[in-house]
Amino acid sequence: MLAEMADININAGVKKSNLPLLKMFILGMMAGAFIAFGGAASNVVVHGIDNTGVAKMLAGVIFPVGLMLVVFTGSELFTGNCLMIMGALDKKIKVSKMIRNLVVVYFSNLLGALIMDFLIFYSGQFDLSSGGLGAYTIKVAIGKTSLAPSTAFVSGILCNILVCLAILMSSVAKEVISKIFAVFFPICLFVVCGFEHCVANMFYLPSGILATTNPQYVAKAKELFGITAQQCENLKHFAGTDQLIYVTLGNIVGGMLLVGAVFYFVHIRNWDKKNS
Repeated sequence: MLAEMADININAGVKKSNLPLLKMFILGMMAGAFIAFGGAASNVVVHGIDNTGVAKMLAGVIFPVGLMLVVFTGSELFTGNCLMIMGALDKKIKVSKMIRNLVVVYFSNLLGALIMDFLIFYSGQFDLSSGGLGAYTIKVAIGKTSLAPSTAFVSGILCNILVCLAILMSSVAKEVISKIFAVFFPICLFVVCGFEHCVANMFYLPSGILATTNPQYVAKAKELFGITAQQCENLKHFAGTDQLIYVTLGNIVGGMLLVGAVFYFVHIRNWDKKNS
């Protein structure tokens, strides 16, 4: 089954590499929006919960819906597309085409997430709990921008190991319910552990920045979490958002090297032939 899993994903990568540019971009926007839905819903559920363990567990139950939407609609997600490295190693995908796909999908994921950021902000959702959700959104963004580069990088590695394993497992599942479970558990695990996902952060960081433009949310953030006006001002001016780069690099290492390349060399490479 593992060799079949690798073969299926190599063939899927070939199709991804040959997508027309506009279609690739639209599918990437869809994936960015779907991951944003998962992030937005999980924030709603946990924003009023003080117990960290309970909050993370509930977020882990809700957030995977975002990746389920990606899988079932055939959308293009940057972190999952890191598995295209298997096709490149198998010489079925040109490296230039793989890079083209990853670059286009990354920025289309960003655009899709940004559109959702603005729609959710202007929907008034952050007004929940008398602005408590807006305050929590600021808290999440500040927490992510405060990560040390090494922490963001390693957390990104661990995150995309689990995301890519979810993609691999869902690819061999035949029934809808099987695909749901294949996605649910690894994604729940990465959320509960608090690992960093670059596309999710394309939602969380801009949402926090938008929330700082509302004085009510800023005041509530100070009341509930002790967040200062200066911290909000720094976030508003994108201070610390370069952590997205470190998370992205970690996601690439985790998905390409520690899952894609490992699966290729273990399950596709002809060891008997090589060692004869």
